[in-house]
Amino acid sequence: MQEFKSGFVAIIGRTNVGKSTLLNLLVGEKVAATVNKVQTTRTAIKGIVNRKNSQIIFIDTPGIHKPKTKLNEVMIETSFGVLNDIDVILFVIEATSQEIGKGDMKILEKIKEANKKTILIINKIDLVKKENLLHLIDIYQKEYPFESVIPISSIKGKYKEIILDEIEKQLEKGPAYYDLEEYTDQTLRQLAEETIREKALIYLQDEVPHGIYVEVEKMKLKKTQKGHEMYDIEATIYCLRDSHKGIIIGKNGEMLKKIGQSARIDMEKNFGVKINLKTWVKVKKDWQDDNSIVDKFKLT
Repeated sequence: MQEFKSGFVAIIGRTNVGKSTLLNLLVGEKVAATVNKVQTTRTAIKGIVNRKNSQIIFIDTPGIHKPKTKLNEVMIETSFGVLNDIDVILFVIEATSQEIGKGDMKILEKIKEANKKTILIINKIDLVKKENLLHLIDIYQKEYPFESVIPISSIKGKYKEIILDEIEKQLEKGPAYYDLEEYTDQTLRQLAEETIREKALIYLQDEVPHGIYVEVEKMKLKKTQKGHEMYDIEATIYCLRDSHKGIIIGKNGEMLKKIGQSARIDMEKNFGVKINLKTWVKVKKDWQDDNSIVDKFKLT
């Protein structure tokens, strides 16, 4: 009988290279917000993959970027902080790069310091010619002895088993750290906050970029008159300015309604129960430098 393996795998890379999309693909469930914007992931989110002979715990980290606020500093600290306590690193880069840029070189230096087994994932290969891809592989392999290099397009599911098989090869014998039915260590409250924030980022486009923070203040499971389970959820979207508040609410409350409806549909699908969602918008200036809020994003 094949021995059971387990381990922790960090997904690391610059902002907007497709880390969260890759995590959701590998886990087969939506555990991370995926928006085509930089700095979408703010905390180290865990996704759990249970296979016949292994349990793989993925940690999706915030993208590496230049910090401008305390929140940004904590995000970067989180990304590099996980490298010391994991078994395998998935280093995600974009196929469109011609060389190793400053951001990727900084990550490589941290990988070298950690000296962990690392798999290089080259994402978005559908956007480049084969010779460009071969050149990129060559320059990266000269920098670090990667266990393997896997070129992918993260939107295609066919890469899922290839990556999982390669990771499983690198893991040591070990126990299942989480229940075999679980796919994330996030609470439903955290998943609800992430879902609302993701929908806000999608619908608000670039008008209110990343100056929002969602807090679920009430989440109560109750029975409807027909005896069905339903969550009553009350959430507040905090923003940095009064002008942002107006944009989030929208004309006649239409934007906030759209965000709420879309988040509710997603949550009902993910949680498997009906959702009654109420959302409010409040201004909280400089929350990105407020320790009482920023501390919530620190690695635990």
